[in-house]
Amino acid sequence: MKNLLIVYHSYTGGTQQMAEAAAAAAGGEKDMKITLMRAEDCEPADMLDADGYIFATPENLAAIAGVMKAFFDRCYYPLLGEIEGRPYAAMICAGSDGENARKQLERIATGWRLKKVIDTPIIFTHAQTEEAILAPKAIGETDKAQCAEIGATLAAGLAMGVF
Repeated sequence: MKNLLIVYHSYTGGTQQMAEAAAAAAGGEKDMKITLMRAEDCEPADMLDADGYIFATPENLAAIAGVMKAFFDRCYYPLLGEIEGRPYAAMICAGSDGENARKQLERIATGWRLKKVIDTPIIFTHAQTEEAILAPKAIGETDKAQCAEIGATLAAGLAMGVF
């Protein structure tokens, strides 16, 4: 049985909805264990136990969320040289940009020598005011479907041994 680990952080619920959509779609794959885990709870052992990864983070102040950065800081060096070649995908939830967060996350994955298997989407919430930024988010069905496709694609590839 293959294990797909989805690591996420969500402050206002948007990124959590994205991660849950990916997990639900990935769960349709037979003989696939799906582990949905908050970034603050994920440890290097969890990463070692997984065959592939999805990382989901909001963009905060033009960067990945601090909690997600703390996860990478905590796991990066203990896993360096241990998870090379494993497949990954990522998802970014942003108000209007998200590019720097995507670059930052992908650079970390490149350092681990992970294999990106699908382009990293940026899901826009269009939140531009303090009130809108801090408000609970509702990710639209089209965007959730894009996240679901990422989960299904990674799970299917792992199950078939393509990745």
